[in-house]
Amino acid sequence: MIKFVLMVNRQGQTRLSRYFQPVELSRRAALEADVVRCCLSRKKDQCSFVEYKDYKLVYRQYAALYIVVGVTDSENELSVYELVHNFVEVLDKYFSRVSELDVSFNNRPITASLSEHDFLFVTFVSLTPHCLQIMFNLDRVHIILDEMIQNGHVVETNRSRVLAPLTALDKMVD
Repeated sequence: MIKFVLMVNRQGQTRLSRYFQPVELSRRAALEADVVRCCLSRKKDQCSFVEYKDYKLVYRQYAALYIVVGVTDSENELSVYELVHNFVEVLDKYFSRVSELDVSFNNRPITASLSEHDFLFVTFVSLTPHCLQIMFNLDRVHIILDEMIQNGHVVETNRSRVLAPLTALDKMVD
């Protein structure tokens, strides 16, 4: 079972956190700091699976962003590793030609429990110099994550099906 998903930058700042099991806010900061320190301190040639307290950590680096998933001992690490890549591919398909991810809200960490009045943005910067930065609402990243993972279990990996709600939402907006 998946316990949490974190997106952090190289400086260790949490850019996105989603918990699939209740964790007190006071414990979240310490947990995230320890998890990030554990993953960022590893060398590139080391395995992307780490045992940490009650969790197995599966992480993957994309440019300046690390995606870290905390799972139970019974979860298959390789399937979670591929899930992370699939998640990035879905983001790439929806936002087209994404390569570097930096999730931010006024340079403060963000969590899934922000109020509806907060305007959230995720910046994707393309490798090609002619492409402009794409700014979009963070709620779409949460929709994608919710379509893929529910209650800590992977429910969908097909990119077209994951993006169907966003496609419908985009049609209603237009």
